[in-house]
Parts: sequence; structure tokens; C-alpha cells
Amino acid sequence: MSVKPRTLLVNPTITSRHGARFPLALLHLSAALERNGAGGSRIVDGNVDRDFIERSLQALDEEAFDLVGITVMGGPQLAPAIAASRAIRQRFPRLPIAWGGYFPTLNTDAAIGSADVDFVIRGPGDGSLPELVAALRSGGTDAALARIEGLSWKRDGSVVHNPARAIPVPDHGGRLPYERLGDPRRYLARTYLGQRTVAHQAATGCRFRCTFCGVAAMYGGATHLSTADRLERDLSYFKHELGADSVQYFDNNFFDREQDMIPLLEVMARFAMPWWCFARSDALLNLSSRGWELVRKSRLRMAYIGAESPDGQMLKDIRKGTRPDQTVEVVKLCRRQGVIPELSFMVAPPEDTEGETERTFEFIRELKRINPDTEVVVYVYTPLPDHSRHASDRRRRPPVPMHDLDGRPVAFPTTVEEWAEPRWVAYTCHADAPWLDDRLRRRIQDFVTVLRCRYPTVQDLRSPAWAKRGLRAMAGWRYRTGRIDRPWELEWASRLVRLRMPQVSGL
Repeated sequence: MSVKPRTLLVNPTITSRHGARFPLALLHLSAALERNGAGGSRIVDGNVDRDFIERSLQALDEEAFDLVGITVMGGPQLAPAIAASRAIRQRFPRLPIAWGGYFPTLNTDAAIGSADVDFVIRGPGDGSLPELVAALRSGGTDAALARIEGLSWKRDGSVVHNPARAIPVPDHGGRLPYERLGDPRRYLARTYLGQRTVAHQAATGCRFRCTFCGVAAMYGGATHLSTADRLERDLSYFKHELGADSVQYFDNNFFDREQDMIPLLEVMARFAMPWWCFARSDALLNLSSRGWELVRKSRLRMAYIGAESPDGQMLKDIRKGTRPDQTVEVVKLCRRQGVIPELSFMVAPPEDTEGETERTFEFIRELKRINPDTEVVVYVYTPLPDHSRHASDRRRRPPVPMHDLDGRPVAFPTTVEEWAEPRWVAYTCHADAPWLDDRLRRRIQDFVTVLRCRYPTVQDLRSPAWAKRGLRAMAGWRYRTGRIDRPWELEWASRLVRLRMPQVSGL
């Protein structure tokens, strides 16, 4: 009797223990392996198991695995992923290691160039990973590996990039295997929404193609929504078995076409669990009265909306598909509907860096005058390198040259170690850019400090109310007069009360 294949799935640490949410990507892969007859899996989650490398090595000591699959986001998850791969390679030099997720999809050559990575799965791995496990179990011949769409691999010292795989339609059969995480209840968190907030994803992908967005580069305009039956089954499990009382939806764009959303909103209205989601201003403005009725019944509390810029031309250039006047109107609409709009902005683009930044600051102040409850998150605009763009986008649009402060073309990293350097982690996290000088970098930091002290986020449940009242009073004169330079007293006070920063910690 043959032993079924086994895959160790690893989620390197990327957030605090309090910020840990379901590792949805690994849960989907675990279900796909079993569904496709590629054996079972074991999950190690570095967000709850802080010594996840030792836990992974321990799992490999305890049982035989055919493959280690590591999911890798760019930014702060990259260094832990490198460390885990090296530790596994050193202890188990013959065990194949595959990377998947956003970083290796967008930076395939850097990922597959690592000596500690044998395979890279580009795009969602629901189909490619089971096929890779099956190919390895049957001997891992070149012919078998060459047939796996979406796979990059090494052959005789050279790299092979197999043809891309079409974005798969998610399976809507049984629920995800949450029990493989141990006690799923440890992933419920106290948030602004409720005492036991659960993370969920009702749709994958996005049909829009913003130039700075990794989702656009990975999915190429594809999007797949959940069925109403599946959503009802999942919410029932969360509420009645896990005891969840609210939901954070990680859909890249929750409100898509209204006719597709109505069945899902009807389900959510029956459960009435307060929720948070990503949304677009145009989608919310076009929602019918029937749609808004269901939104209210389902208890939407906050919508994260990519406003990005007050410049209509810039929004066209980055292919956002929305307009500044829609941002203004959606702020008004959300106030009427009792929904908090959480707006994200991208400042300091390569062209007219300072002018665009200052205009964005003034636009934010205007929106705050219209709706003081508006939450604001400020990022630095860091477009994707040309090699990270989706192939279809590269064919349609030539690359836009980017230059550093000295006028030289920006040279992006070519290895995983370079991408893990602090300056490129900051670039990946939209926190810094090569064309940003110290003076403007400080100006952005000062504006954000004054803004978040004048309007502390409602998502901050840790800082005491008296402290936030004090910060609002201290920041009032600076915000009102525009004298935001060097707010040393606010920096000191916000550190003292550990004021929450949504762009760093999220909901």
C-alpha cells in the first residue's frame, strides 16, 4: 500500500500575533491538494507560531514530506522566507522547496535565482501545486515538470519558465480546512468591528488594472466571486461554530457588478455581522437604493477606498478608472449611509513629486471638512517594476522610465537578498522611493503625524480615550494653521500612548 504524498505549507511571519488572520492562501492550497488527489498537507503559520522555522524543521523531522511550499509576500515577509528556506535546505538538502504568492509571481527571476528555491509557482497555485507534487512523486522528470503551467524551475543549471496558467475558478465545494490550523478560534481578533472578528475572502482577483497594484499584475483583470451558497455556509460556520461576531473581507474589490453582489448581500443581511471591505468610489456611487438597503441591513461599518490622488490626469495615467469628484461624492454618500470611508492616497510620484504631494495634502483637508469621520491612509507612490507587470499590460503599454534623485534610471533588485534590504522593503510597502529627498520625506512624515493626532483612527482600541482627546487638542493648532513642520511634541506623545497607524497595522 503506497503512502500518500505530503506537503508542508509554510506562512513566514509577517505580522504581530494580534494581527494574525487566517492564512487563506495556504488553506486554499491545502484544500486543492486533497481535492486533486495530491495527498495531504500540514500548515505552519509564522504569525501564530513565532518560532516557525524551528516548528517547520520539527515537522520535517517527525514525518516525510515530498515538498515544502512557502508563501511569500514582498516586504517584511521576504527575510523570514529566506531564512526558512536556508534552514530547511541546510537540514534537508534533498527536499524540494517551492515558493508561491505575490513576491515570486512579480519577481520570478529573483525568486528562482535563489539557491534555496527549486520551484516558483506563478499566480494562484490551486492547479500548479497539486500537479507539481504529483510530478515529484512520479520521479520529477523534465517532461513531467515541463507540462505544468505556471511553473518556473531549474534544468541543468538554467531556468525554465513554463507557459502561464489561466486564473482558475475557485472551487466552491466544501469549506476550507480550518481545523488544520489547530484551534481556528485563535485567529479571531478584537477589532473596531467586534470582539471576535474573522477574516474571509468572498472573491479573488480584480477586473481593474491599476499600474501600482500587485493584484492587477498577478490576476491580469480576472476576478471570481463566491456563490451565495458558499458564503452562507462559511458565515454560518464562523458565527455558530467559531463564535465570530464580525467579518473583515479581504476581497481585492468587494463591490464588483451589482447584479452579482445582490445575492451575496442578501446572505450577509441575514447574518447582520458588522463588516469591513475594500471598495471603489464608482461602485459605491452606482449602487442602487436596493443595494444600499442590503448594505445597511448587513451592517457595513467601514470601506477602504483607493482615492490615490486629487489629480484626474494622474488617475488616468495609473489606470485607476475613477475621478477626484467621485472621491468627494463618495465621502458625502458614506456620511449619509453611516459608513466610514477609509481613503488611501499615493503621494510623491516620480513626476512633479512635491507639487502632487502638497495638492494631495490640501485635498485631504477638504475631504475632512466635508466628512470629519473620513479615515485617511497616506502612502508613497511606488509603481511596479516593468518586469512585475502582467504580460498583457506590458504588451499594451510601454514602460514609464523612473529616475532617482541624481537623474539615473532606477535599478531594481535582481536577487531576493537585495529585495530584502530595508530600502526595498520600504519601496514594496509604499513607504519610500529612490526619487524622494530627505526634506520631502520629512514633510510627508510630519503631515501624517499631525493628521493622525488630530484625527485618531476609530480602529485604535488600545489607546485610552483621554489620551486621544489630548492628542486632538495638542494637534489642533498645527492642523488648523498648516504649521506641520517638526511636530516633535506630537511624535513624543503619540509614541507614549502607542497610537495606532492603520497603514502599518491594518484593521
